[in-house]
Amino acid sequence: MTGPAPGAAGPVPDPASPAPDTAGAAPDPTAPTPAPAGPAPDPTAPTPDPAAPPPARRGRPRSEAAEQAIFDAAIELLEAGTPLAELSIEKLARTAGVGKATIYRRWPGKEELFVDLLRSVELPDPVLPGTSVRDDLVTLLESIRQRGLAKRTSALLHNVFSQMQLYPKLWDTYHHTVIEPRRRLGLDAVRRGMERGEIRDDLDVELVNDLFTGPLLLRTVIRPGGTLEPGLAERIVDTVLEGLRPRT
Repeated sequence: MTGPAPGAAGPVPDPASPAPDTAGAAPDPTAPTPAPAGPAPDPTAPTPDPAAPPPARRGRPRSEAAEQAIFDAAIELLEAGTPLAELSIEKLARTAGVGKATIYRRWPGKEELFVDLLRSVELPDPVLPGTSVRDDLVTLLESIRQRGLAKRTSALLHNVFSQMQLYPKLWDTYHHTVIEPRRRLGLDAVRRGMERGEIRDDLDVELVNDLFTGPLLLRTVIRPGGTLEPGLAERIVDTVLEGLRPRT
């Protein structure tokens, strides 16, 4: 039996026969790795600018607890008799239980710290009733008496007034935020009293205001050991007002 003639086609595979098993064949190392499937890029999305700066980070949130601890430490040291000049940032940080960097993140120096401390401990300005000059001045003087009774505020006041020349920013802030607004309250009350005929209108308004507020300022600031008994505001107003009423 002779084989197929040269050049003749080989046997045609049977289409019904199974395909050869290639599962065990080694992968071709030269074949390209297929890219993982994923969503198609959005053609409408903006192209990032390589020259644009990275987005800015949000700053560290201000810690109210740390700030209050620093304020409490400053007041504690003042009440213990530490002079303002000796209150270093290091001593404040140690007493507050925080690092010096925590303080410097909030204030550039001690003077700025105490400016904010003054604002935090001051009582709000009193609301004068406006019914009479006596009622207005008693309300104003009573607020000064209450501030003198508050030991915390008093400790700060004594240091501010005794060392204000060393810390002009501290004194200037205290003057503008505390003294001047309450001084205007007193001047306005005196002017209303003059317009109503409750006080002689031929007197100097500022001098009259000083006559009313002076005794309490003396006891709360200059002579801190002075008594601040209840009813003191009424006694001062009634005594001074008696000599300032219009002559009949």
